[in-house]
Amino acid sequence: MGRTGSSSESRKPFKKPEENVPNVDDSAPQTISVVRPQRSLYVWLSLLVFTIYGFRAVYQQQFEKLPIPLSAEKAGKRGFSEAEALKHVKALTSLGPHPVGSDALDLALEYVLKTAEKIKKTAHWEVDVEVQKFHAKSGVNRLSGGLFRGKTLMYSDLYHVILRVLPKYADEAGENTILVSSHIDTVFSTEGAGDCSSCIAVMLELARGISQWAHGFKSGVIFLFNTGEEEGLNGAHSFMTQHPWSKTIRLAVDLEAIGIGGKSGIFQTGSHPWAVETFASVAKYPSAQIVSEDLFTSGAIKSGTDFQIYRELAGLSGLDFAYADNTAVYHTKNDKFELLKPGSLQHLGENMLAFLLHAAPSPKLSENVIKSQHADQDKAVYFDILGTYMIVYRQRFATLLHNSVIIQSLMIWITSLVMGGFPAAVSLALSCLSLVLMWIFSLSFSASVAFILPVISSSPVPYVASPWLAVGLFVAPAFLGALAGQYVGFLILHTYLSNVYSKREQLLPATRAELIRLEAERWLFKAGSFQWLIFLIIGNYYKIGSSYLALVWLVSPAFAYGLLEATLTPARFPKPLKLATLLIGLTVPLLVSAGTIIRLASSLIGSAVRFDRNPGSTPDWLGSVIVAVFVAIILCLTSVYLLSYLHLSDAKRSIIFATCILFGFSLAAVASGIVPPFTDLTARTVNVVHVIDTTTEYGGERDPVSYVSLFSTTPGKLTREIEHINEGFTCGRDKPIDYVTFSVNYGCWTHEDGEDGWDKSDIPLLLVDSDVSNNGRITNILIDTKGSTRWSLGINTDEIEDFKFKGEDELVPTGNKSSVDGWHTIQFSGGKDAPTSFALTLLWKKNSTRWVKGNTVPPPLLKLRTDFNRLTPKAERVISKLPSWCSLFGKSTSPYTLAFLTALPVNI
Repeated sequence: MGRTGSSSESRKPFKKPEENVPNVDDSAPQTISVVRPQRSLYVWLSLLVFTIYGFRAVYQQQFEKLPIPLSAEKAGKRGFSEAEALKHVKALTSLGPHPVGSDALDLALEYVLKTAEKIKKTAHWEVDVEVQKFHAKSGVNRLSGGLFRGKTLMYSDLYHVILRVLPKYADEAGENTILVSSHIDTVFSTEGAGDCSSCIAVMLELARGISQWAHGFKSGVIFLFNTGEEEGLNGAHSFMTQHPWSKTIRLAVDLEAIGIGGKSGIFQTGSHPWAVETFASVAKYPSAQIVSEDLFTSGAIKSGTDFQIYRELAGLSGLDFAYADNTAVYHTKNDKFELLKPGSLQHLGENMLAFLLHAAPSPKLSENVIKSQHADQDKAVYFDILGTYMIVYRQRFATLLHNSVIIQSLMIWITSLVMGGFPAAVSLALSCLSLVLMWIFSLSFSASVAFILPVISSSPVPYVASPWLAVGLFVAPAFLGALAGQYVGFLILHTYLSNVYSKREQLLPATRAELIRLEAERWLFKAGSFQWLIFLIIGNYYKIGSSYLALVWLVSPAFAYGLLEATLTPARFPKPLKLATLLIGLTVPLLVSAGTIIRLASSLIGSAVRFDRNPGSTPDWLGSVIVAVFVAIILCLTSVYLLSYLHLSDAKRSIIFATCILFGFSLAAVASGIVPPFTDLTARTVNVVHVIDTTTEYGGERDPVSYVSLFSTTPGKLTREIEHINEGFTCGRDKPIDYVTFSVNYGCWTHEDGEDGWDKSDIPLLLVDSDVSNNGRITNILIDTKGSTRWSLGINTDEIEDFKFKGEDELVPTGNKSSVDGWHTIQFSGGKDAPTSFALTLLWKKNSTRWVKGNTVPPPLLKLRTDFNRLTPKAERVISKLPSWCSLFGKSTSPYTLAFLTALPVNI
C-alpha cells in the first residue's frame, strides 16, 4: 500500500491523455513498452522450496532447538543440571499413575519430601530452608468463570510438600515471597512424565540451586509441590485459603504441561508486566507467546491451570509456563519418561534459575510495586523471536503504536482515494470483494474435505498420527479455494478497469490489455494491506495482545511496496510487481509468525484425540471442520500478498496441477489406510468403565444393572476397536449414559460377566431425611458414598432454587449458585481419610417446573456418580485387550474404571 503508488496509479488511467501525457498525437495510437512478468515455474519452485525451508527453519529454531543437558559436575553446585532432574522424573514415573487417594501418590509425596529434606541439609550456611508436609482439610473451590461455571469443587484430606528458602539475615524476606508451584498428582491413566513429573523435577533441582544463592535475596522463595490439581485445581486452592504463608506471596510462577517436553513457554502472565519484563531481560532461552494467552483466556482452549487460582483468588500476577510438544499424548499412556526430549528440563531450569536470581534480590517485590491500578493499560504484550530474543512492551505503548500506524495508513488511503477519484474507490471496493471471495472459496474448499473424511477413512481424524497429512488434506484445497476466489475477484476488477481504460484511445489494444492486468494485480496486492489494516483496527479496539501480528503483516509489506513499487511521477503506467517486493515484505512477518503458526496447528491437530467431550454429542466431521477452518484462515491471512502474483504467472496452471496432485495423493493415503490414523505413540483416547446402574427412568428402587461401557473422546466409531477386543460389545446411540459431569451418546457396552468385582454394599445412597413445606418447600437429603472419595452430584436447578451442603462442617452455604443446562454439579475429590457421609438441604423453587405430568421420562432431582480406582475382572480383561493404538484417558470429569450411578426422582 504505497502512499504515492496508490494515488498516482489509481489516478492516471482515468485522466485525459493530454493531462497525463502532453505533446502526444491524439490521432495516432501510442506505442508503450510493457514488461511482462517473468515468473516461470522454476522461479515459483525456488520460491516454494525457500518458503518451506524457511518455515521449517524458523519453527526448529524457535521451538525445537534445545540447550545441551548438563551433568551435576558441569552445572556446579549453584547451577541447574538436567541429569539430576531426570533422576526425579524417573523416580516419580516408576510409581505408575498416582492420582489423588492412591497409594502411589503417598509414595510420590514421600519421595518429594525426602528430597526436600536433603536440600535443607545441603543449603548454604546463610540460608534458611523450611520443609513442611502440609495437610489441607476440607475446602470448597467456588470460582465461577470458564470451566468452573455451574460447578462447585470440593476437596478434603489433601497433602502438599512445601519448601521455603529464605536469607538467614533478612527478616523482611519472609513477608515478601515468590511462589513456584506445580502438582505431583496425575490422572489415573498415565505415569505423568510430562504432566507434571517433569515440572516437579525442575522445581526440586531449582530449589537445590536456589538454596546456594538465597543469602543475597530480599525476598523468599516458596516451592509448592501440591496434589489435587488434576481434580480441579484443588491443591492450589487449599494452599491459598488454608496456609499462612500464602499471605506473603507477591508473585506466582506455575509450571504446567499440555504435552511432553520440548520448550516450556510462557502463556499467561496476569495483569502486571513486571514478571514477564524481568524474565525477558534475563532468560537465556526465552519462549513466550501472547497468542497462547489470548486463546487461553478467550475460552478457546478448554483447560485450566493453578495460575487461575493465583490470579483470580489472590489477585497475583506472574508467569505460567507449559510444555506443549506432542499434545496428543496429554493424559494418555504415552506421557512417559522415554518420550522426554533431551534438553527440555535444562531449558526451563536455566530460564527459571536466571529469573529467580534476578527477581528475588529485587526491591520491587518488597515495595509491593507490582500491584497495578491500571491493569488494562499495564498488561504486557510479549513474544519471542526465534527463541533467542524476547520483545515485551506494555498495552499503553501498544495502543499508541497501533493508533499511529492506523492513522497514517488511513491518511494514505484517503489521500489516494481522493486523488484517484471515483474509479479508485470502485477499484478498492472490487479488490476488497476479491478478498471476500478468497475467504469464502478457501473456507468452503477446505471445510468440504472434513465431510469426505468420515466416508473414506476408518477415522474422521486420520491425520492425528501424521500431522503432515493436513498439508495435503486441508492446506492444498484451502490454497486452491483462495486462488480461485481471488481470481474471480481479479476478473471482476479486470472488467471494470477495461471500461475505464477504454477511454485511453491513444493506447494500442494489446498494450491496454496488458496495462489493465498489471493495474489489477497491484490493486490485489494493496488489498492485502487493507485487510491487515482492518484486523489491526479491530485488535486495537479490543486491546488484543496478538494484534502485533497484524501490525507486522501490515507494515512490512507496505514498506516494501513503498520502497520498490511506488513513485511520485504523476504520469506512470503500472509495471509488474517485483518479486523482491514480495520477498522483502514477507521476510519479517514470517520470521515473527511462522513458528507460532506451525505450533498452533500441531497443537490443534493433537487435541483432536480428545475433541468430543461428550462422546457422540457432536458430528464426526466437526473436529476436522475446525482444523480445516483454522488452516483456511491462516492461509488467507498469510498468502494474500503471494496470491496476487500468481494470476499473471505462466506457471499458474502447473501450480494448480501440482496442488491437485498433492491433494489427491493425501486422499489416497487416507482412503487406502497406508497411513494409520493412530499409532502406539499417538493413541486414540478411550475409557473402559464397569458401570453399576441403579437408575431406570430416574424413578423408584430397582435391582442394579451391571455392564462394561467403552467410549472415546476421539471422534469416530469404535468398530475396529471392539472387533479387536472381542468381548461381546454392542455399539450405538440407543444406550446413552449420563455420567453426571458429562454424557455418552455414542458408545459400546456389554453385559457379559459383569457380576464380579463389586458388591451391593458399594452402591451409594440418597436418602430423604425430611421434606417440609413451611414457607417454601425444604428437603433434607442424606448422602452416603459408601467409601468412595471421588464422586459427582448433579442438582436439578429447574426444581431447586438453592442448597446447602454439609460434611463435618458446612462446606457450601446458600447463595451464589450458577447452572449449566439446568444443572449445578458438585465434584468431590479427597484422600483416603476424606469423609463419605454428607447432608444436603434443598430449597425448592416456588414456581412450576419445566417438567409436567404426562412426560414419559421426568428428569431426576439428583443424580450421583461414585468412582473407585479398581479393576473388576471384566474391565481388566477388556483393558488388557485394548489395541496398541488405544489408550485410557483421564480428566477431572471422567470416571474411574468402576463407577456407580444412582438418582433421586423429582416426585419423592
